[in-house]
Amino acid sequence: MADQSTDKSERLARLRHEILEKTAQYYELAFGTNSTFVPGEQNIPYAGRVFDAQEMQNAVDASLDFWLTAGRFSKEFETKFAKKLGLKHAMLCNSGSSANLLAFMALTSPLLEDRRIRKGDEVITVAAGFPTTVAPVLQFGAVPVFLDIQTETGNIDVRFLEEAYSEKTRAVMIAHTLGNPFDLDAVTEFCRRHHLWLVEDNCDALGSEYRGQLTGTFGDVATSSFYPPHHITMGEGGAVYTNKSILKRAIESFRDWGRDCWCEPGKDNTCGKRFEWELGTLPKAYDHKYIYRHLGYNLKATDIQAAIGCVQLDKLDRFVGARRKNWQYLYDELKTLEEYFVLPEPTPHANPSWFGFLISIRDNVGFTRSEIVQYLEKHKIQTRMLFGGNLLRQPVFDDFRSAGGRYRTVGDLKNTDRAMSHAFWLGVYPGLTETMLNYVIERIHTFVKNGR
Repeated sequence: MADQSTDKSERLARLRHEILEKTAQYYELAFGTNSTFVPGEQNIPYAGRVFDAQEMQNAVDASLDFWLTAGRFSKEFETKFAKKLGLKHAMLCNSGSSANLLAFMALTSPLLEDRRIRKGDEVITVAAGFPTTVAPVLQFGAVPVFLDIQTETGNIDVRFLEEAYSEKTRAVMIAHTLGNPFDLDAVTEFCRRHHLWLVEDNCDALGSEYRGQLTGTFGDVATSSFYPPHHITMGEGGAVYTNKSILKRAIESFRDWGRDCWCEPGKDNTCGKRFEWELGTLPKAYDHKYIYRHLGYNLKATDIQAAIGCVQLDKLDRFVGARRKNWQYLYDELKTLEEYFVLPEPTPHANPSWFGFLISIRDNVGFTRSEIVQYLEKHKIQTRMLFGGNLLRQPVFDDFRSAGGRYRTVGDLKNTDRAMSHAFWLGVYPGLTETMLNYVIERIHTFVKNGR
């Protein structure tokens, strides 16, 4: 019987090896031959996945296990990701938006006792950004307090922080815009002085540094997205990370249906007293696997996704380097057009891992943002707005305005409105070649000189 088992294991190992070899061959045939870029005929994406045979092999390797939910690759990714950031805990989930939801909801947990965020409490954020940075605050019933941004950095204008503060303020939740770190000196000092939680939405900034320290490691909790346009990808996917063990426990509970149990998928009785817990008014010895601490969700990622992420994480430094190089190339070649454009600026003390190249049209230059964007899109160059622009002008806020009292604003948000009408951004992702960037630059110069 032992010989039969050994023979089966050896056959399975050989088959797996052959399948993975064939997968690499498939990659080379399907994706490995790069076609020559033809300016004006092929799209220049604002972002996209960059991968090779290794990602495909890992994904196939995971699928052969047919574990499907979180498993060995998920644990490997969480361990490697936390180590990369220099943090104690990283929890994988199914998207960056879910990561933001989990990060915020963890701060509402009764585990935090007097420091928990409650309905009606206020959370400082910015009006210019992606909606899922703000959505968890409103969905829970807390009150977002919207601040303006700086035009050059796209980040929070920290001069408004003290004005935004009230006795109800409990947290600051903001993103590093397009990979450019916000003023972490000012924000962390403000949070320290007022004993506030800081949530770093690091979804666009993985690999960015501030005073030599990685973003996502300054706050109490931070988030990443692994959607294909981001710095690394696993298709869908996200992560929440922290040094605080109590937040780890809350995040994992909210992610995993709200349960009090912390067993890994497929495991039982990690605590050693599965049928001995006495919580609330539950019957004595009720199964701990079915005791719920929070009103939670199921936001886990699959092991196939995590397998792809493990390979991508090994390439992060190279990807970050390419993004910085592409951003600098665009900046150097467009700097002669500063009479027409406000070009982006890194935040002082920052070394951004750029997500995009932000451009704002100056006044009275003879053309509008809409005109140049349509021109570039016509010539197959993808552009993007600064996400939702002024979120308060989005249709989703119509109901909140009519209800009253669901949010506050500080100042007139004039730079936010300006970004909504004057700003757009271009891609800098690692899949862009110098030929592509030269075409983008040439089209912009041509538009300014001739083609309005």
